[in-house]
Amino acid sequence: MAHDILGPNWGRYYVGPIQFMVCYGAVVGGVLLGGQCMKAIYLLSHPDGTMKLYEFVIIFGCLILILAQIPSFHSLRHINMIALALCLTYSACATAGSIYVGNSSKGPNKDYSIRGDNESRVFGMFNAIGIIATTFGNGIIPEIQATIAPPVKGKMFKGLCFCYAVLGVTFFSVAISGYWAFGNQSGGLILGNFLDGGKPLVPKWFIFTTNFLVILQQSAIAAVYLQPTNEVLEKTFADPLSKEFSLRNVIPRIISRSLSVIIATFVAAMLPFFGDINSVLGAFGFIPLDFILPVVFFNLTFKPSKSSPIFWLNLSIAVVFSAIGVIAAIAAVRQMGLDAKNYQLFANVDH
Repeated sequence: MAHDILGPNWGRYYVGPIQFMVCYGAVVGGVLLGGQCMKAIYLLSHPDGTMKLYEFVIIFGCLILILAQIPSFHSLRHINMIALALCLTYSACATAGSIYVGNSSKGPNKDYSIRGDNESRVFGMFNAIGIIATTFGNGIIPEIQATIAPPVKGKMFKGLCFCYAVLGVTFFSVAISGYWAFGNQSGGLILGNFLDGGKPLVPKWFIFTTNFLVILQQSAIAAVYLQPTNEVLEKTFADPLSKEFSLRNVIPRIISRSLSVIIATFVAAMLPFFGDINSVLGAFGFIPLDFILPVVFFNLTFKPSKSSPIFWLNLSIAVVFSAIGVIAAIAAVRQMGLDAKNYQLFANVDH
């Protein structure tokens, strides 16, 4: 759309890189989340264990290294369905666990106050906006799949409605129950709150099962979001005249895909701050893609009268979210810098 409406340079040098960053950033976040869940399972059986988070991130990265070799996006359609079932299941588990802890005497004292000075609170608010944008911006995959075959508009609308129904149910159930149970001690990964100083607040089998489901689902998510990176690399290094599984194409494919996973794993291990990664993706990626560009495209394509409400509504949305995006980007970079300073690189954070 950017290529056709704004011109080829906008598509190639602005929208394309943003989409690439969003997809690759999702891989980084998925590798980190998988490593955090593996660490939680490890601490259940070894409360005094000495293995660090970055070691589990590397182990999970090795799993993704294998899955990254799946040939094409189309071959992932069954994995997508499995990932959906896993997402619904572990979200239900996280909600049930939070309600259990909130109603038990084992839970922490609930404190709902907002910590920090006024500056930290303001930046924290915009940081949260970036995270929310990332959460609800993940409709990109069903949108792509829905537009493959006609009728395009109907399929896209159904796909996005289904996507946001799942997002609404899972996101709000976990967010509300988790904050109710743990207050301002809620972590970026709420499952991490089920362990308090190595002591489980819910049955051990429940923590193991929930984290294992997340590991499986994140494996699928990382494999899906790797595909755009794979496409870019293979257009550069592959030979279209040779067969897909010829040595000429297999060797560059294995090398390029392996390097992309290794780099994502290194970044996840170096900056193990799941909330910060989501905030950066939202500020730099999802806010422009979801809130700014669509209304700009509409005005440029359909050219509504400058005296019509729709023109000014779209213009207002573009201006307001451009400002929010800039502030959210500053807040996201600021928070990541603070966390990197406080915890150091390759930190062994709990959640």
